[in-house]
Amino acid sequence: MKAILAFAPLFARLKGAMLLTLLLSLLTLGAGIGLLGLSGWFLTAAALSTLGSAFNIFAPSAGVRGLSFIRILARYGEKLSGHDMTLRLLSDLRAWLFARLFPLLPLARRFGRGDLVSRLLADVEALDTLFLVALGPISTAVVAGAAMTVVLALLLPGAAMLYAVLFFAAVLLVPIGLVLASRRAGAEAIAAGAALRQAVLDAIDGHQDLVLFDGRDAAVASSGSAARRLSAARRRLGRNAALAGGTVQILAGGALVGTLLVGFAALQALQIDGPLLAGLLLAIIASFEASAMLVRSATRLAGAAAAADRLQAIATSPAAVAEPAAPLPIASGGDIRLEAVCFGYDPAHPVIDELNLAIRTGECVAITGPSGAGKSTIAQLLLRLVDPDAGVVRLNGSDLRHVAGPELRRRVALMTQDAPVFLDTVRANLRIGRDDADDADLWRVLEAVRLADFVRGLPGQLDAVVGEAGRTLSAGQARRICLARTLLSQADVIVFDEPTSGLDFETEANFLAELPALTHGRTAIVITHAAVPPSFDRVLELRAGQLRERRAQPSGS
Repeated sequence: MKAILAFAPLFARLKGAMLLTLLLSLLTLGAGIGLLGLSGWFLTAAALSTLGSAFNIFAPSAGVRGLSFIRILARYGEKLSGHDMTLRLLSDLRAWLFARLFPLLPLARRFGRGDLVSRLLADVEALDTLFLVALGPISTAVVAGAAMTVVLALLLPGAAMLYAVLFFAAVLLVPIGLVLASRRAGAEAIAAGAALRQAVLDAIDGHQDLVLFDGRDAAVASSGSAARRLSAARRRLGRNAALAGGTVQILAGGALVGTLLVGFAALQALQIDGPLLAGLLLAIIASFEASAMLVRSATRLAGAAAAADRLQAIATSPAAVAEPAAPLPIASGGDIRLEAVCFGYDPAHPVIDELNLAIRTGECVAITGPSGAGKSTIAQLLLRLVDPDAGVVRLNGSDLRHVAGPELRRRVALMTQDAPVFLDTVRANLRIGRDDADDADLWRVLEAVRLADFVRGLPGQLDAVVGEAGRTLSAGQARRICLARTLLSQADVIVFDEPTSGLDFETEANFLAELPALTHGRTAIVITHAAVPPSFDRVLELRAGQLRERRAQPSGS
């Protein structure tokens, strides 16, 4: 529960909306209690009355109708206010989480993709309804129970204490017990859900290989195991909720029977009349409706507590790299130097060892080598997504460990093999590279990457919407959109990590052949498996953690 309290500042921002929702919820519950109590009194009084037509039915009828309308309007207002507040809280939660995720990049080595998706989606959603389904109903029930206790103390004093004990046991002790009993099952359900997502995503991504190498049974077994864990955890949650629900009903029955017995004694002593006793009994039944809702709320609260723990775990993870306490400026230019750099995800098995590299401003250099040799690690070192275990990475003589992250990423840009095209306009996709670029800048860079004629032919041109992940574009066009976005940045150094991934041979060759001219005047480092054309200044091959220079290959070889 401590993890939930850590999110208190986010909830505090919405205290006005929460208070309004709470008041409307209380009004809804109060109107329901009043409606049932007044109806009970009215029907009983009408049945027992000997006044005939002299009995005033209009005032109680008007009260019943008025309370009905109040309940309907308050319920509508509560839903409107509550869901608006929940959506705003969801926005704040995602902004809070993503702001803490960026310093942790890259995340792949810390969290599995399915686990990360679960944290970003299911865990956030478990928290965004926390007030609506848990904290709000608990607060409303407590206030309503206190008010009902006061009413009983005034009208039927002998029943007030009994009601208070049983009601608050139903709205506080039972939910707290349910949360404690369900905490482990709730955490297991969330963990099993993350494992199931991971298994399903892995099976989808590797479906072809699983079929070709007859690995389907293992994939089915993996997802089946996670599904069984999830099912077992949810059964435990359901069993706990059922027991708690039964306990609440027993407590409600005890309050009703106890009040009835006290009421009979008061009725015989002429301290209360029959219609009022009937109204109080029905009001008690209505008040316990709030306690029944809390069983569902407590189950959600247990899941929210586990989700909060997981979100706090990811948000408080140490950053992949530490920002310098007193960052130093970077001189102009694009000189890159790696001096005796060692790095390994497992320190006992370094990927690169005593690596030295010097690239002058304006050079276009290709780095090739087999998969797993450490080419992409060089890109991560240059962007300071990781720090070397030993040695120094320098930009224009400055040790990157002494440079502020935002300043470094303003000076060094990266285009990866999976750089996305977003479901948005061409203009918006390009301006990711430089948000203050005007239309002239956009057309200039589109001309440079030979995409201007294509964009001019689109309905809306720069305002044309490209499909999600660039599905309305060919692979080559999507790559060129990403290239244009990267070139639009004002970085002195541009790193291309497998920029031609997924392209056919001819498109790949043309793409690489144009890069030196497109990056003229800037330092360009191209990490690739493809044949490197002679237009590159140098080609370096990475093997066994070391770089050696070799000749570029003609485009047709």
